[in-house]
Amino acid sequence: MTSSKATPTEEIPKYKLIFLGDQSVGKSCILNRFMNDAFNEEYQATIGLDFQSKDVLIEGQKIHLLLYDTAGQEKFRSLIPMYTRDANIILFVYDISCRDSFLHLTDWIKESSNAKVDEIIFALAGNKNDLEDKREISYEEGKKFAEEHNYIFQEISAKTSDGFSELFNKKLFDKIKTKFNPAGKKPKTEIKNDEQIKIEKQKGKKKKKCC
Repeated sequence: MTSSKATPTEEIPKYKLIFLGDQSVGKSCILNRFMNDAFNEEYQATIGLDFQSKDVLIEGQKIHLLLYDTAGQEKFRSLIPMYTRDANIILFVYDISCRDSFLHLTDWIKESSNAKVDEIIFALAGNKNDLEDKREISYEEGKKFAEEHNYIFQEISAKTSDGFSELFNKKLFDKIKTKFNPAGKKPKTEIKNDEQIKIEKQKGKKKKKCC
C-alpha cells in the first residue's frame, strides 16, 4: 500500500488595516460597503472596536485583510496606540461636510505615532462626497493635506460607493503589492567581493576594549 502525503496549504499573507477618525465620519459605513457592498442609513456608534476580515485577490495573489473599525469617541482614544502598534495600513477618515472632523486629523495622527512609519501604508479618505451641497472641505484641501503627509488620497461615498474602486482596488491594493510584495518574491541578494568579506570577518574578530 502506498501512502500519499498531504500538500501543506500555502499560508495566505495577512495585513492589518485600521480605520481612524472622528465619530460619525462613516468608518463603519465604509467597512460595511467594502465587506458587503451595502449601505445602512441607520447605524450604531462603534463601542471600542469592531473587527472583520476578508480575502481579496491582488493580481491573482490572495491576501487576508484584517479590518479594525475603531470608535471615534474621546473616551476610547487611549486604546488607539494598542490597535495601531502592529498595523500594516492606517486609513484616516474625515467627513467632507464637517470641518471639525478634518481639523481633528492631526490629533488622530498623533494617536497613531507609535506605529512603525516605514512599515505602514497611510491613506486619507474624505467620506460623504455625495453631500456636495453641504461640503465644508474642498477636494483640493484634502489632497494638499494628504500630499504634505505623503498619504494616499481619495474622496469616497459609503452611501453611493463612489470612489471605492479607486481607493481600494487601485490605490491601496497597488500600494500593498509594491510595498509588501505578497507574492513572496525575494529581493536580489547583494553579491560581495572577497575584499568586502575579508573586512567583515576582521570586524567580527575585534574585541571590545576594556573600560
